[in-house]
Amino acid sequence: MRQIVILECTETKDRTYLTMKNKRNNPERLELRKYNPRLRRHTIYRETK
Repeated sequence: MRQIVILECTETKDRTYLTMKNKRNNPERLELRKYNPRLRRHTIYRETK
């Protein structure tokens, strides 16, 4: 049931991170605060389709 998802920065549209999530427990899109190396600060990363 676990699936690999790609996280995309909401500010620069960089796709820097990969993670896994369980589709059955979390059907909505994942949103995490992660470090953006280009901006050198933490930004919100959202799951892409």
